[in-house]
Amino acid sequence: MTTALIDQLRAILGAPHVLTDGDLAAYEQDWRKRARGKALAVVRPANVQQVAEVVKACAAAGSSLVPQGGNTGLAVGGIPDASGTQVVLSLQRMNAIRGIDEANLTMTVEAGCILQTLQETAEKAGFLFPLSLAAEGSCTIGGNLATNAGGTQVVRYGNTRDLCLGLEIVTAQGEIWDGTSGLRKDNTGYDLRDLLIGSEGTLGIITAASMKLYPLPAAQLTAWAAVPSLDHAVTLLGLAHKQLGAGLTGFEVMGKFALSLVDKHMPQLRVPFVDDEAVPYCVLLENSDSESEDHARARFEALLETAFEDGCVTDAVVAENLSQAHQLWHIRESIPLAQAEEGLNIKHDISIAVSRIPAFVQETDALLQREIPGVRLVNFGHLGDGNLHYNVQAPAEGDARAFLRDEEERVNTLVYDAVEKFGGSFSAEHGIGELKVHKLEKHKSPVALGMMRAIKLGLDPKNILNPGRVLRA
Repeated sequence: MTTALIDQLRAILGAPHVLTDGDLAAYEQDWRKRARGKALAVVRPANVQQVAEVVKACAAAGSSLVPQGGNTGLAVGGIPDASGTQVVLSLQRMNAIRGIDEANLTMTVEAGCILQTLQETAEKAGFLFPLSLAAEGSCTIGGNLATNAGGTQVVRYGNTRDLCLGLEIVTAQGEIWDGTSGLRKDNTGYDLRDLLIGSEGTLGIITAASMKLYPLPAAQLTAWAAVPSLDHAVTLLGLAHKQLGAGLTGFEVMGKFALSLVDKHMPQLRVPFVDDEAVPYCVLLENSDSESEDHARARFEALLETAFEDGCVTDAVVAENLSQAHQLWHIRESIPLAQAEEGLNIKHDISIAVSRIPAFVQETDALLQREIPGVRLVNFGHLGDGNLHYNVQAPAEGDARAFLRDEEERVNTLVYDAVEKFGGSFSAEHGIGELKVHKLEKHKSPVALGMMRAIKLGLDPKNILNPGRVLRA
């Protein structure tokens, strides 16, 4: 049966696009290099019809499929298991931009389109596609949709779900649903688009999408502000909402230790205020304005003046040009890389109501320090939408690999229990994948889990689409 399936896949796609030999690490190993599986084959379809035929062939043979985009996920949701029986369905060849509808402010793109390509194409046409994340040079829009990725501009534009008007899907039965009409209003039954977004390839395979575009801003201003506490950062966020309104597009918070790692491993980046012991946190905020540069700068400077007067900002650097703004954002986006240079670590992607974040951090910091003396906390993230990357590094003189091996489960339990106590979510934007399936079963409502299982059973009764991810069989 295995040989017959591979022969059938080669007949559908052509032999060069059915990979079974050689180094397949790019498809079989996850982004963080924490897990590696073994694929029966890696298939690379060129269009939606080929995807449908591949699904039908695999379903008939009883072989499960793992849809994969840029393989930049952080929850081990896009690689095969170790059985050697799963087919990896890579969508990287399906990378076309099918068209831009300027009047409708939409762009229809195939799932394998690199996010940065989408951004650049939109900009050349005079528009903004606002989704932005550190992996944008490698991740694909299909993967962004499958995980409902967030990024740095959620405070203004929302998650990937909020940027999508429609999907093209291949079902578990190999049928094609084209929902890429670009309609902003379509109240004809259940919202299948929203059901598929964030489902991590377990309910259907996203092959194309209709995405929202926005006018390019006339002005964009960026500031790096020192704040005396997280409470003051939350106060600054409230002021920014009040004085900038919809112009507030980004609001990131970064703890002192997180920034010290960037300063240590990437000193050429010149992190502002990193040597000031009186600055426990910094905020990176961005204002985009549809009016003139002078108008935007006046509002931005008025905000900072108010913040200084209120004591929620003690010092600030305002980028004088786009190059300086990019440098400040580069520092923020380098935190995960600097943390990796420091050694293996325990990552968390959590969300909590903004108003409760200072209390959560204070209580959980103290808890972890009490339970594991000397542990180092790398706290940074998207404060504007309540999403923190609350990561845990081994003690300075400890063995990072041993710390990850011996303490990960205990640390995760402590952090996730604290998140639940504060009414939050243990997965804000990275998804569940395989890594957090058991945590979902613990922290998700039994009623919600029951509905999710019913949906999975209804859409994929043979469990051939990414089995073992999000939900156990």
